[in-house]
This record gives sequence, structure tokens and C-alpha cells, in this order.
Amino acid sequence: MHTRPAVPADAEAIRALYAPYVENTTYSFEFEVPSVAEVRQRMQRHPSHLWLVTEDAGEIVGYAYSWPFEDRAGYRFTVETSIYLHQTRVGGGIGRALYGDLMDALRQSGFATAVARIALPNPQSERLHEKLGFRKVAHFERIGHKFERWIDVGYWQRTL
Repeated sequence: MHTRPAVPADAEAIRALYAPYVENTTYSFEFEVPSVAEVRQRMQRHPSHLWLVTEDAGEIVGYAYSWPFEDRAGYRFTVETSIYLHQTRVGGGIGRALYGDLMDALRQSGFATAVARIALPNPQSERLHEKLGFRKVAHFERIGHKFERWIDVGYWQRTL
């Protein structure tokens, strides 16, 4: 396994990995899978933020990224983070290594706090975040709606 910064050429593989989450789960609140061009645009939207991918035998099996928590200048040291793994690779340690690399890179880049939003229930994501030092700081009830049902969302926070 190898983790590296994502490049625009990775957008197609990232899209393919993300698509089942959009189409079949409530872990993403998107209803339509973004195009490759949209994924590429998202990757380049905030140049000071990071996108990492993990490869196994040349195949991207996971990606993690950050973006601004809020637009106002006072939040500039806080990032929101997210991670997606190929669904057949969840639970094998890839997420912990990849997300740990993202946290290290964010700290080295001068960020102070990471925040993650998790659609609930999602015990695998909750465990991953807690193993990496995040703690649950908020729980919003019925804040998202997908597949004709209401979904709670939790916020986890970690000091970098």
C-alpha cells in the first residue's frame, strides 16, 4: 500500500470509488454522482487543502481530503475532513493509515483543528474517527433527508 497526494488524473478512480456511497448509502447526501470534471474541480477548489489517495497494486482503494470548515477568516486554522474507502476494503486498516496520514499532513500545514461530519448511524466511521483521536461534539437530529427518510448527523472534532 502506498499513500500519496491525489492528482487531477485520479479523479476518475475517485469518482468510481465514491459512486456507490452516493447511489446506495446515506453516508453522502449527494443524490447524483458527480462527473469526473466535477471531482477534478473539487480537488482543485481549495489549493491550500489536501487530497490523498491510497493505492494497492496500482489501484486507488481509498481517498481522504480536507476543505475549509467555514469561509470566514477566523476559521482559517480549522478544516473539515472526509474519507471514503472502496467498500470491499473497509475494516482492513487502510482507513486508519490513510486518515492518519491526512491528519499528519494537515498538522504540518499549520491547521489546528479537524472536524468531521458523520451521517448516523455509521459505526465503522465513528470507530475510525475515535481511534484517531476525534471525539463526538454534536448530534443533530433529522438534519438530512435521503431515500425517503430522515438522517441524524454527528460532528466529531480533533485537535491537530
